[in-house]
Amino acid sequence: MPRRPRLAAAAGAAVALTVLAAGPASAGDPTVTDPRVVARFDFAAGQTPENIALEPDGSADVTFAFSRQVARVTKRGDTTILATLPEVPGAQTPVGGAVVLGIARAHDGTLYVTYVTGKKETGIWRVRPGGAPEQIGFFPADAFPNGLALDEECGTLYTADTRLGRVWSLPVTGGEPTAWATGAALEPTAEIPFGANGLKVHQGAVWVSNTAHGTLLRIPVREDRTAGPVETRATGLNFIDDFAFTGHGDTVLAALIMDDKVELVRPDGTHRTVLTGADGLDDPTSVAVRAKTVYVNSAAFFTTVDPDPNLLLARISKNKL
Repeated sequence: MPRRPRLAAAAGAAVALTVLAAGPASAGDPTVTDPRVVARFDFAAGQTPENIALEPDGSADVTFAFSRQVARVTKRGDTTILATLPEVPGAQTPVGGAVVLGIARAHDGTLYVTYVTGKKETGIWRVRPGGAPEQIGFFPADAFPNGLALDEECGTLYTADTRLGRVWSLPVTGGEPTAWATGAALEPTAEIPFGANGLKVHQGAVWVSNTAHGTLLRIPVREDRTAGPVETRATGLNFIDDFAFTGHGDTVLAALIMDDKVELVRPDGTHRTVLTGADGLDDPTSVAVRAKTVYVNSAAFFTTVDPDPNLLLARISKNKL
C-alpha cells in the first residue's frame, strides 16, 4: 500500500538527528519481564493497532488504523470488532487514506476515538456500548487528531494534533474544539512532519509526546482549566509514539516506533530499554499499564518483509517504586 512507504520516507529522513539519552538500570526501576504476543492481526486487511484503552476485565480496546475499526482483544487473544468508522470517499491524509487513531474509555463503557480523513469527518467520534459510531467533535479538515485522553472529572477530551502541532480540548458533549495548548515544543519539523502524538492526563497535567523532537512534555492544567507553560521532561526518545505511566508517579513506558523498543523513562528524564524487537515488537505504537500487566500494540507500519501487527503483554513489577 502506498501510505506505508510515505510514512517510512518521512521517518527515515531524520533517524540520525536524535541523540539517545539512555541511562543504566537503577535499583528503583520497575522491572518488565515475561513478554509474550497474545494476538496477531491481519496486516493486509489494515488491522494495524494504533492505540489502546483498557476494560475493567483486562481486555484491550484497540484502534485498527487503516481498517477504520475498533476492536476488543481479551488477554487470551480473542478479538471482536466493536465498530467500523464510515468510509469517506476521497479521504486523503498525510499517511494516505482515512485512519482511526486515538482511543479513550469512559467509566460507563463509552469509547471515544479520533478519526482523520482530510474532510469534514475529521474529529472525535463516540461509540456507545452496542451502538454505531457518531461524530461529536468537528475539527478542521487539515487537522490530525491523534493521541486522545478523557478527563471525566471536568468532562473534557484532549487530543494531540500531530500535523498542526497543538493540543485540542473538546467538551464530551461535543462541538468544535479549542486550541488548548500551542507552541514550538508541540510542532513537527521540516524533516519529520509528525509533531505532538501521544497524550495522557496525569496528576493535574496533560502529558504529550513529540515524535519529531523525540521529547516527552508536561503541560500543567491551571485552576481555570487553561494550559500552563510547556515543560520538557525527557529528550532523546527517538521517534516516540504513545506512552503510559507505570503508576501514580511520573515513571513512563514509551513506545519508540522506528526502533522497535519500549523505553522506561524515569522522572528525571533518563531512560533505558525494557522491550525490543526480540520480544516481539514490530513498530510499537502504544502502551497501557494495568496493575502488574503491560500492554503494547505493534502496528508493523514500516516492516517490508513479514509484517507482524500484534498485541504483546508483559509483567511489570512496581514494588520498588
